Amino acid sequence: MLKTSNDIELTNQKEKRLFAYVGTYHPKGRGIHLLEYDPITGKLYKKHVVSNIIDAAQLVVSLSGHQLYVASEVDNYKNTQAGLIVAYHINEKDGSLDEINRVNSAGAEPAYITLHPSGKYIMVANYKSGSVAIFPIKKNGGLAEACCVKQSTGIPGTPLPQAASHGSFAYSDHDGPHAHMIESDMSGKFVFSTDVGLDRIYQWHFDVNRGELSANDPAYLMASSKSAGPRHFVFHPKFNFIYLLNEQASTVTRYHYDKQTGLLTMLNSVSSLPVHYRGTSLASGLVISQAGDHLYAANRLHNSIAHFLINQEGDLKLVDHIWTSGDHPRTMTFSPAGDFLYVMNQRSDNIIQFKVDKESGSLLLINNYVDIGSPSQLVFLKNNS
Repeated sequence: MLKTSNDIELTNQKEKRLFAYVGTYHPKGRGIHLLEYDPITGKLYKKHVVSNIIDAAQLVVSLSGHQLYVASEVDNYKNTQAGLIVAYHINEKDGSLDEINRVNSAGAEPAYITLHPSGKYIMVANYKSGSVAIFPIKKNGGLAEACCVKQSTGIPGTPLPQAASHGSFAYSDHDGPHAHMIESDMSGKFVFSTDVGLDRIYQWHFDVNRGELSANDPAYLMASSKSAGPRHFVFHPKFNFIYLLNEQASTVTRYHYDKQTGLLTMLNSVSSLPVHYRGTSLASGLVISQAGDHLYAANRLHNSIAHFLINQEGDLKLVDHIWTSGDHPRTMTFSPAGDFLYVMNQRSDNIIQFKVDKESGSLLLINNYVDIGSPSQLVFLKNNS
């Protein structure tokens, strides 16, 4: 049968599509969803569920792109007070997943999972128990048991955040230690982790040969304001700054980062909400543009994306608030080229696509809604070959 020009164009477009995965929360989320992504239009095409692991909310892809590591945010794996980390081999032809192995997350409710720059370790923050853990990656791509576990202890923050908007009741999470994120700098020598319950930002040395965390001096900084709830942070790609999103206070704090010592110095904070906003909001996701000139913070309850301009000194200037076209934005993800931004709206069960203007940083809503129950995190594969 002779192919028409339209048939050939559709075939070529399909060949250019890349795979992506979305993690979800139970019970509306069914596990890990496989998507196809068109790098030209940015459109996501929903395929099917490739794993039905419960609360498979946190995902990261290996450096080779051959493995997917998934944190199941549970607290009862094998009747223990711990979560689950699963290693999968990725079938590059159809995106299907073959389980390699699974390990105890060395704490309850793993809420964040990331890859060390060396590609040798997975790092996990266990939210409910307040611990962080390091897992060696084996030659077959599977995971060994945790080689290092650090448990946070201390006095929780006060019930209400000092810097929150007037009328805020954002008092959650201050009942004990709650590790929310762990991430290495690009050198791999220093690691930082946040504890939203104790209002701390931990500073670690990392031994890449042993996979061992050891406390820097000082071991941690207190949050920028009382009960701010430090959650997620990003490194500036060019300057020596880290931007940290405070969940309960709905603020973004800028820190100077010393690349020689691995220590942070707090500089200033700005609100992620409109000046005259009144009521409760909980900040969630934070992303920075590839050029480092724009920062975006997601606000749950206010259901907005705060767009900040970053000047040559690293200062933040609020530009706009953009409606997320959904409810409870949990995370945001850039497309591989940085020309599209996707928002995971957890409570309205959809993923929203925005076109990013590279110069102004403005976001244009694209009418491409992907209906997925309780989406948590989106990750892309760079190629399917």
